[in-house]
Amino acid sequence: MFRIKNKITFSGTALVLLVLSTACEPRVNHPGNKVREPKLEQGRYITEDGTVLPVRTWLPKNIPIKAVIVALHGFNDYSNAFSGPGSYLSRRGIACYAYDQRGFGYAPGHGLWSGTEAYANDLTNFVNEVHKYSPDVPLYVLGESMGGAVTIVAMTGDRPPHVDGIILVAPAVWGRDTMPWYQRWLLACASHTVPWMKLTGKVLGITPSDNKTMLRPLGLDSKVIRETRIDAMYGLTNLMDAALSQAGKLRAPTLVQYGKHDQIIPRKPMFLMLEKVPVTTRKAFYKNGYHMLLRDLQREKPLADIAAWVSNRNGRLPFGKDTWN
Repeated sequence: MFRIKNKITFSGTALVLLVLSTACEPRVNHPGNKVREPKLEQGRYITEDGTVLPVRTWLPKNIPIKAVIVALHGFNDYSNAFSGPGSYLSRRGIACYAYDQRGFGYAPGHGLWSGTEAYANDLTNFVNEVHKYSPDVPLYVLGESMGGAVTIVAMTGDRPPHVDGIILVAPAVWGRDTMPWYQRWLLACASHTVPWMKLTGKVLGITPSDNKTMLRPLGLDSKVIRETRIDAMYGLTNLMDAALSQAGKLRAPTLVQYGKHDQIIPRKPMFLMLEKVPVTTRKAFYKNGYHMLLRDLQREKPLADIAAWVSNRNGRLPFGKDTWN
């Protein structure tokens, strides 16, 4: 029995050593070296390393611009996510700018993760560029899901963008501390053995929105990523870790919006984040809201709240409730 036990132990050790010796590192499509100053041009944003990121804008027509919003899309999505919200807000005097983040939409490196620092740095530089176009009006950052996590990290970093406030729409703060152990373990193993493998969310049965009319064309959009690399999921989790841990350092006026039926970002990490943020943070809960709040059937409610908050941060929100019912 002693010999058999030792053989099993030896075999197990050998297997672990074999796996470790052939392990792969999660791929990160890091930016190149800084070769220029960032610049916002018509329809594009040229970053420090010369990467060209597509930009969409929704500007008020025949009315003065009273505020500007830089909108940052979620994971596997792109700037087209703000077509509806951008049009709604621009009709109310709020200009909107949105760009495709690295690896998403029409940006280079489709499907590849570029790292938390790269996304936060791009946001800071983009905000600084937008300031040059409308220097005399208030400027806000609206981050949806992953965009919300990027916003938190950028705003609590060493070089936060100068803004008048931030809007976090269902921010991606599902850090490892709030994940089941087996989920953390599987992600760690898969990301270091088969990081190139792609997964879909079809088997999960998750409903991101109640707006099926919107979801159908979204499912046919070739620029929306439906098969996700494991190392991109690993990178997103690193970003969510950082966002959750740093949320308590937020100092800018903040509005957080969250739907009761959100099946993407669980309540536990969301409420843990809300415990960390300053008490002055405005909370807006929507009992019929899903993860894609700004594109749900009742999207005009959170959009109206955004417009109201931008106009008067101390005023009453028309729809969102500040307590969970």
